[in-house]
Amino acid sequence: MTISQIYTTSPTDQREPVERAAFDLLEKLHIPFERVEHDPADTMEDCRAIGEALCVRVCKNLFLCNRQGTQFYLLCMPASKVFKTKDLSAQIQSARLSFGSAEKMEELLGVTPGSASILALMNDTDNQVQLLLDRDLYTKEFIGCHPCKNTGTLKIETSDILNIFLPHIHHKVKLVDLPETDQQTA
Repeated sequence: MTISQIYTTSPTDQREPVERAAFDLLEKLHIPFERVEHDPADTMEDCRAIGEALCVRVCKNLFLCNRQGTQFYLLCMPASKVFKTKDLSAQIQSARLSFGSAEKMEELLGVTPGSASILALMNDTDNQVQLLLDRDLYTKEFIGCHPCKNTGTLKIETSDILNIFLPHIHHKVKLVDLPETDQQTA
């Protein structure tokens, strides 16, 4: 995996509109960040190397829906945690969670699989996607996430996400507590 040097400004070259919009919104809101460019990060192992370069834990982001496909969630969690539907379903009172389709993710969040992040909620102008944030991320000083494209990663202060970004896009966070991965089976 090739990882660039760390930058503290938005890229000046041509970007896909969704990525450009993420940087434009961060600038508009005066939210500072550090960023790196890299090969597509398709696995959490890739994200671990990127996180080491930025000194941040990169979030695992899962786009989920209920059985009926009427409620949608973006779950942001540390890579060290395991996702079990029963653990999460009980906390959000939604039975039978499953992964949302790529088509629905693109429709609601404007991103493709592998590029979902908390920043993609800026595209959910009708608030159809509920943000679920694992408490361990909520208590960290920084969050690592993609700028709506998995060829870059940002390090942003968690307080800026919670107190500036989310209120601006009219989204609220629901905290959840997921278990750590069982080291014997990991």
